[in-house]
Amino acid sequence: MNTGSDRGPQGSATESGVGSAADDATQQTTQEAPHVSKAPAFIKSRRTLHLSWQVGVFVVGLAVIGAGIAMLVLPGPGWVAIFAGLAIWATEFAWAHLVLRWTKRKVTEAAQKALDPKVRRRNIILTSAGLVIAGALVGFYLWKYGLTLPWNLKDQ
Repeated sequence: MNTGSDRGPQGSATESGVGSAADDATQQTTQEAPHVSKAPAFIKSRRTLHLSWQVGVFVVGLAVIGAGIAMLVLPGPGWVAIFAGLAIWATEFAWAHLVLRWTKRKVTEAAQKALDPKVRRRNIILTSAGLVIAGALVGFYLWKYGLTLPWNLKDQ
C-alpha cells in the first residue's frame, strides 16, 4: 500500500487537488531547496579537491568583480561584470546565492518603479530642464568667447 511517504515533505494534499493555488505558492517559497554546490560529483567526493574548487571559484569571482569595479570608472560594462562575478560565486556559496537573489528582486522592483507614469514624467521633465540649462550655458560661452577653447583664453 502506497502511503505517499516517499513523496517528500510536500505531502499529497496538493497533488490530489485538495489544496489551493495559494497553498502551492506558499509551499514553493517556504520549501525552497537548500543551496547545493555546482561542482562535479568527483570533485565533491574528495574534501581537499572540493576545497580547492571553492577557492578557485572564489578567486575567479573576485577577479570578475574586481574587473567590474574597475569598469565603473573605465569604459566597459561594470555592473554587468559585477553581477556576473556574483553569479559565479553563487554557484558555490549560499551567501552569494542569497545576495544575488536579493539583488535581482531589488532590480526588478526598481524597473517596475521606473515604469510608473509619474516617475517617467518627472524624469523626462528633469532631463529636459537639464538639457535646457546646459544649452544655455554653452550658448552663453559661445556668445562671450566664440569657438576659443577655455585653456586658450587670454586674460580679458
